[in-house]
Amino acid sequence: MNKPIFLSPLAVLLSGCSAFGAAAAEEPDFAVLAEDGRVQIREYGELLVAQTEVEGDYDEISRVAFGRLAGFIFGGNQYGQEVAMTAPVLQEEATTKKGEKIAMTAPVLQESSGDAWVMTFVMPAEYTLETLPRPIDSLVEISTIPPKRVATIRFSGLMNKKKFDRYSAELSNWIEGNGYAAISPPRSAGYNPPWTLPPLRRNEIHIDIESAG
Repeated sequence: MNKPIFLSPLAVLLSGCSAFGAAAAEEPDFAVLAEDGRVQIREYGELLVAQTEVEGDYDEISRVAFGRLAGFIFGGNQYGQEVAMTAPVLQEEATTKKGEKIAMTAPVLQESSGDAWVMTFVMPAEYTLETLPRPIDSLVEISTIPPKRVATIRFSGLMNKKKFDRYSAELSNWIEGNGYAAISPPRSAGYNPPWTLPPLRRNEIHIDIESAG
């Protein structure tokens, strides 16, 4: 499923969080190429991801999509092993051990796909496409996302469709006004567990842009 990446508006139950909800999960590596206030231009390498698509409104589908993907990383796979949500890492099936924990990474991504939304979990960097356990649920798909250049804007508070639209428009205007070309729809990115105080939450909107040259 060659779908764009999307972040959950609920933010994920990341492991290792403090009482205030600060995320301690692994994040994908990226290089910051430019920065302008809350906006950054980043370059990401290839990412290994688990994705699922759910029809419905942005504010309604998160529990279903998140539950489906969480089921995969918390044992709903061919080895019954937990997959920690972290940056994209892959392990060969031949060397995977039962009971091995698959970490949870941040952020969780969510993006529109017609009348549906696609939610994406980035897999830990220790896995590869060959070594990551296969999901039992046929609605969860494993794939890789090629390296990309991404414009991002950061904000706090609760993530919802209103915020998504507001900051997507702001980032789109920045991209156009600074001579870049957007090549993907916007997607939301959430980094904190649900109990995080709104002022401490880290949310982002991501839009892929055309690489210079």
